[in-house]
Amino acid sequence: MVELIQSLSSGVLLGLLYGIVALSFVVIYRASRVVNLAQGEVLMIGAFLAWMAATSFGLPLFLAIPAALVMSACFGLMIERFVFRPLTGQPIFSIVMASIGLIILLRGATMVIWGPATRPFPQVFPLGGIEIGPIMLNTALLIGGGITIICAEGLHWFFMRTDAGLRLAAVAEDHTTALSMGISVKKSAIVAWVLGATLATVAAIIMLSGSVLGVTAAEIGFRALPVALLGGLESVRGAVLAGIIVGMAEALASTYLDPMTNGALSQISPFILIILVLLIRPQGLFGWKIIERI
Repeated sequence: MVELIQSLSSGVLLGLLYGIVALSFVVIYRASRVVNLAQGEVLMIGAFLAWMAATSFGLPLFLAIPAALVMSACFGLMIERFVFRPLTGQPIFSIVMASIGLIILLRGATMVIWGPATRPFPQVFPLGGIEIGPIMLNTALLIGGGITIICAEGLHWFFMRTDAGLRLAAVAEDHTTALSMGISVKKSAIVAWVLGATLATVAAIIMLSGSVLGVTAAEIGFRALPVALLGGLESVRGAVLAGIIVGMAEALASTYLDPMTNGALSQISPFILIILVLLIRPQGLFGWKIIERI
């Protein structure tokens, strides 16, 4: 029983970290209707910017992290302006191909600028764990989970209670209708991409704290994509709940099924789960159900 509770607790904390990456998918999709397949690469660039601010620039962490977030916001702005804004109104196939091209471009640029070698990432959060009875909770994951919940509730308030957030919701509903109401689709897309890139960098800092940084950091985005799809690409709170579900499924598979599958099942469990859910509810658990008049 203790093993089960320990596994579920670790899965919840891991799932919350998946959730913050999924939030970066959600905020971009809500305004631009773009599923950025290169979001993992955006996270990777944000991680390298944070590493560069803390090591190459020699800034203390309390200055390096804000500097990295500002640089990441500018990077998200560049992607929106030069990659996806020219594709506004184009077929979805063009946007998908642009995302794939962006994956290749950012990975190649990372190899050229920072090289293929891995490097230690700064220790942002304390090591160790917190004991609650027989259960041990990782301190860094616990802090990261708290940050995820704060970000999710802040974004939910932003989308539901502020004029700027409501404009983003109108743009997500329909670009043509939003334009007819005098809402700037371009400005909304800028806000979404800046938020998306910043959230990806926050996720990178949490997940890589005290770990190793390399090109493989982009895989975090690939593993979080099923979370965003499961929760629904329009739902902020859904991303967090879906992250918890996926994290628990992965933790249980790792504890009980990996010994029988040589560690393979926990790696593919998020994708099995998303396939099963999407067969029943294609818009995800909390996504908007689109009703079209024929």
